[in-house]
Amino acid sequence: MSGARHSLWLACALLLASLAVLLLGAGVGSTGFESVLNAHTDPVAWQILWDIRLPRTLGAWVAGGLLGLAGAVAQGLFRNPLADPYLLGSASGAALGVALALALFGSSPFATQWLVRLGLTGAAFAGAVIGVVLTLTLARGVQHTLRLLLAGVIVGVVLGAGRDLVTIASPDTLQAMQGFMLGSTGFVGWAACGVMAGMLLVAVLVAASLGRVLDGLALGESTALSLGLPLGAVRGVLVAGLALATGAAVAQTGLIAFVGLASPHLVRSIVKTTHARLLVLSALMGGLLLMAADVLARWIISPQELPVGVLTAVLGGSYLLWLMHRRRRPGGFL
Repeated sequence: MSGARHSLWLACALLLASLAVLLLGAGVGSTGFESVLNAHTDPVAWQILWDIRLPRTLGAWVAGGLLGLAGAVAQGLFRNPLADPYLLGSASGAALGVALALALFGSSPFATQWLVRLGLTGAAFAGAVIGVVLTLTLARGVQHTLRLLLAGVIVGVVLGAGRDLVTIASPDTLQAMQGFMLGSTGFVGWAACGVMAGMLLVAVLVAASLGRVLDGLALGESTALSLGLPLGAVRGVLVAGLALATGAAVAQTGLIAFVGLASPHLVRSIVKTTHARLLVLSALMGGLLLMAADVLARWIISPQELPVGVLTAVLGGSYLLWLMHRRRRPGGFL
């Protein structure tokens, strides 16, 4: 009961902090808080607030929630604190999809029509799904987590090499690819927020309902099987949820590092709880982290902005290095 109360208090704190950062994010930009103060009288200020800042800030929260949830699922599924949402080849597949789209249609007279119909987000999502499918094919299903892990690493390397070959063959795509690889929430609109929010809601409900299986896996596969847990079917559902959540976030924001990896660690450092609650709390933590990083990226060198993926990599990597140093002990990462 104590763990449940602590989890509830942490969830409330994360939601309140997210609301505060959302209000702050509405006022951070090239025109500062003037757009907020004049929104009710100035149509331009209202457009800046409603069509640019709010969907971008909310989109960062939802994308961070997807990555935080996917990171918690990956760490629970593989029983590895270093597992992250990009482990199954989704990131490399998404990057290859974007590179191919830019190379094939970026300079074509039909580019505008094609990009409107499918878009780079569609190409990224399709590439992420293909990457995961290749991983599952190479691993021969989801029965063996070690084989799945190794297959994901191999597919990621191969698809990453394919992306590099495409960008070498089409140098004009380098600048656009750099923006995708560094990550950005600058182009997230209300439609993207709606898509990611729907995906996040489904992923949270499905993953939380399978938290008991992740609790069993934490004790070892033999113990989980002795408890009668259907590991094969559940692994398939968790991998599918992991792939869809990661693909939806990457398709809209590009590759943003360390949010999915750091969010579950932050939650575990604050409260000890079951996987069902951990998944929800990791989603809330990931949303807060990415939204705060997005606001900082806009504010640090305003009126210019930093790529949010660079900021999350610096902050997240520094936190994990500190965590490793503070909790270092023989035979373990944490």
